Amino acid sequence: MNNKKGNVFAIGICFFLFAMISFVTGLQNPMGIIAKAQFGATNAMSQLGNLANFIAYAFMGLPAGFLLKGKGYKFTALAAVSVGFVGVGISYLSGVFESFPVYLLGAFVSGFSMCMLNTVVNPMLNNLGGGGNKGNQLIQLGGSLNSLAATIVPVLAGYLIGEVTEQTQVADVNLALFIAMAIFALAFVIILLSEIPEPELGVATEQKESTMDSIKGALSYKNFVFGAIAIFLYVGIEVGIPNVANLYMTDVDGLNIATAVAGSLVGAYWFLMLVGRLVGGLVGGKVSSKTMMTVVSSAAILFLLLGMFLPASIKVNVLDAQVPVAIMFFVLCGLCTSVMWGAVFNLAVEGLGKYTSIASGLFMVMVCGGGVLPFVQGAVADVVGYIQSYWVLVAALVYMLWFALVGSKPRKA
Repeated sequence: MNNKKGNVFAIGICFFLFAMISFVTGLQNPMGIIAKAQFGATNAMSQLGNLANFIAYAFMGLPAGFLLKGKGYKFTALAAVSVGFVGVGISYLSGVFESFPVYLLGAFVSGFSMCMLNTVVNPMLNNLGGGGNKGNQLIQLGGSLNSLAATIVPVLAGYLIGEVTEQTQVADVNLALFIAMAIFALAFVIILLSEIPEPELGVATEQKESTMDSIKGALSYKNFVFGAIAIFLYVGIEVGIPNVANLYMTDVDGLNIATAVAGSLVGAYWFLMLVGRLVGGLVGGKVSSKTMMTVVSSAAILFLLLGMFLPASIKVNVLDAQVPVAIMFFVLCGLCTSVMWGAVFNLAVEGLGKYTSIASGLFMVMVCGGGVLPFVQGAVADVVGYIQSYWVLVAALVYMLWFALVGSKPRKA
């Protein structure tokens, strides 16, 4: 009974950490608008903060995996929230010093924290659920809180920024930064006073294996290798869809869409991710991850193509603003991207056993795709325009569909 209660509390902590990850990561979206206004950044440069946030995963993924394996969930989580507090504090200082490099440094340090937290919560929830469909179900339910935080951030930042002018600056979103730091401080206290199960720690003390052997062991599973590539592309898809849509709505002459309205539409994308993850959590115990991935990847490709080919002259009224209906199809993609993370992770680590912790670290390395792909899309947008840049994401989704149908089958090389 006590073990069951402990597991419930541990699951609650993971859900809370999931929300933190999204709140801080989501700040990079509206910060891109500020970068264009305050620092004169191009579309590609406006995504550098997002790139810095996600490229940190490439540096921290493996160390986080080894930290988890050697020190356990609690120690890794405490270290992560401490680093996160420092990272957001640096972002605040970028407004004080009016420095673009300091802003990028803050995003980079925050990325270290997000990587460490992701390394903790995903395998922990998967283990607490016993893997398989139940493990996926817990990750989807935790992801719903992740989406709730992501829904709040762009709406809050949009209203804090107001109309984008030459006077728009980082200091405009100080309230959001202070909220993030308060969340980190509260999380540190909660985790410090909590008892968290440490299944990986027991395995680490029983089985001595070199670093390279652990890495080779994880990489010997083809489903993990293909899954790592899938997560690289997925995070880029998830971030790229709303980020570029936000730039499109606030930058293209003739649209006249206010920043608050654009932020609300981006918030709607994350809200649909919340809805999708809640549904995924409810049906995750009965519907396989493979089926989920096949359906949502196909639907996302359809929605993006509709958004790209529908004329911008066809508009709908949203919050008293005329918005191209194409944007609404981009927003609908939130329903599709919602369940991809949990499904890919679940399929990728299936059958890995003792290599799950190091695989989680390797997995986090590939999350840097959330910065790389939007940067590439932003660069393409500078050349061929915002709408045509979505071909980058269509190609990525085709791979996701292949992974669901073929590459996710558990097997060793």
